[in-house]
Amino acid sequence: MKLILLAFLLVFSNSVQASCVILLHGLARTHGAMEPLENALKEEGFLPINEGYPSREYPIEQLAEIAIRPALEKCPKGEKVNFVTHSLGGILVRQYLSRHDVANLNRVVMLGPPNQGSEVVDELRDVPGFHFINGDAGMQLGTDELSIPNTLGKANFDVGIIAGTSSINWILSSLIPGTDDGKVSIESTKLDGMNDHIEMPVTHPFMMKNDRVIAQVVNYLKNGSFEHDDNP
Repeated sequence: MKLILLAFLLVFSNSVQASCVILLHGLARTHGAMEPLENALKEEGFLPINEGYPSREYPIEQLAEIAIRPALEKCPKGEKVNFVTHSLGGILVRQYLSRHDVANLNRVVMLGPPNQGSEVVDELRDVPGFHFINGDAGMQLGTDELSIPNTLGKANFDVGIIAGTSSINWILSSLIPGTDDGKVSIESTKLDGMNDHIEMPVTHPFMMKNDRVIAQVVNYLKNGSFEHDDNP
């Protein structure tokens, strides 16, 4: 009887842990930025895949392939696949899904995604050093109709989006209309076809490390919605 119970517990544990969550950091960041999320997801029984990609070295079209294809290969076959992204990472998911079907795709959570581009890019793209710091991908994140975010169309997958409402960079915020997180306006985070959207008092550079944001991510992955009663 004890052996049967042990076998059941092992099977149950493995099946919960096998629910895969691919983490994608933002522009000019590393996988270390997503480690708090990685650790929290492990504690919740998910299998997070958290690997870096060379965000400043290639355009978005190439980065999507470089970052996502190898990560998918690490997800257990037959298990659900989720994505949790920060900033540019959300655009990579949109780019990848515009060209590929992902078997067992479940849910996507985007943190501060420039889904309609960023006015910061519009204003600073011609400033010396901008391309050096942000690479080709950064140059593709403007708000014009031909920018990558604005050519990918609406979401045809289950996605929840968290937008920040606080900024620690008043200079960049002065370039952005409306409320913003220091890099992206609330309006720009929105995406036609999204399932849920929530605003939280967090900044763009640090939202992925915020405990309340992480709790909302977990809730969405488990239930397909955010806890809006917790939103001040």
